[in-house]
Amino acid sequence: MLNFDFYNPTRILFGKGRIADLAKAVPADARVLVLYGGGSIKANGVFDEVMSGLAGRTVKEFSGIEPNPSYETLMQAVELVRRENLDFLLAVGGGSVIDGTKFVAAAAHFEGDPWEILEKRGRNITQALPFGTVLTLPATGSEMNNGSVVTRKSLQAKIPFSSNLVFPKFSILDPAKTYTLPLRQVGNGVVDAYAHVMEQYLTYPVNSPVQDRFAEGLLLTLIEEGPKVLANPDDYDTRANIMWCATLALNGLIGAGVPQDWATHMVGHELTALYGLDHAQTLAIVLPSMLSVRKEGKRAKLLQYAARVWNLTDGSEDQRIDEAIRKTRDFFEQMGVKTRLTDYKLGTQNIDAILKHLESHRMVTLGEQRDVTLDVSRKVLEMSI
Repeated sequence: MLNFDFYNPTRILFGKGRIADLAKAVPADARVLVLYGGGSIKANGVFDEVMSGLAGRTVKEFSGIEPNPSYETLMQAVELVRRENLDFLLAVGGGSVIDGTKFVAAAAHFEGDPWEILEKRGRNITQALPFGTVLTLPATGSEMNNGSVVTRKSLQAKIPFSSNLVFPKFSILDPAKTYTLPLRQVGNGVVDAYAHVMEQYLTYPVNSPVQDRFAEGLLLTLIEEGPKVLANPDDYDTRANIMWCATLALNGLIGAGVPQDWATHMVGHELTALYGLDHAQTLAIVLPSMLSVRKEGKRAKLLQYAARVWNLTDGSEDQRIDEAIRKTRDFFEQMGVKTRLTDYKLGTQNIDAILKHLESHRMVTLGEQRDVTLDVSRKVLEMSI
């Protein structure tokens, strides 16, 4: 296992009715901005519960944060924070709302052009407003990590950043608040969480049995619970297990002390920025092909994955690896997420544009070994058609 530091200050408030804990979690004298997306929280009652929990405080609201939060929209929120002298943010929604709130927190008092936060990947953040979250869509793990991804529409650029200054102070996770989600979003969330685990687990061995077993347990739970939630959407225990899996998949713990990949995510970001695909859709397209193309470099962990997650122990090494990758693709399809570029009316004609964007964003040596060149990315995309 590699040397590592692990730091995560986010307090988790998990279970039914925990939105009421806002009354204690948010400072009594806070001037709060509530940020959310398209307004479903007003239809399903979450907004009213949030406002009740914030009673007695100065509260403003900002709506319209997109599924892939845009720099242009978030800068409007930044201006509102500055204009109204707001000092605490509350993200109510899924990973996109939380990601967007992290940017607003960092940009509100940033000295200079806030776009530089993204250009420098967050390394230049020196302060950030405190914020909490009320999670309504389990998928990204943003509720318990220090990462964010923001899209600048005018540049067709989807850029990640991170900083220890943008960990949420707390996150409220009530599985019952996910009942009204469309099943498409539920399936997306399971695929998203699965891919997050894979990017940290499926690299090369470094004698890290704790992280490996933890990661494999999360994968097995998602495989078991994912189909259940589609068959019985109102089952609280299933919702709770998926919500907790998604949080643990990317709160930093399983990635501590092990190499990490993230090539699939970087290629996927370009698919979203250029063609508007859901984040999970891009991961479902790219990940199986990424594993196939890089089979030799990942051979040891692929064999471990085949045996421990899919119980594949018979046949040659290549047969076991290929079957594990096939089962991975089949699982994504089972969750309702298509896994081919052609499923989204994309194909060979789009590959050059994707590679051009990867190059312009300096994504030319990706992966745990920094060996995912543009040529490798091309092979991955060609295999994904």
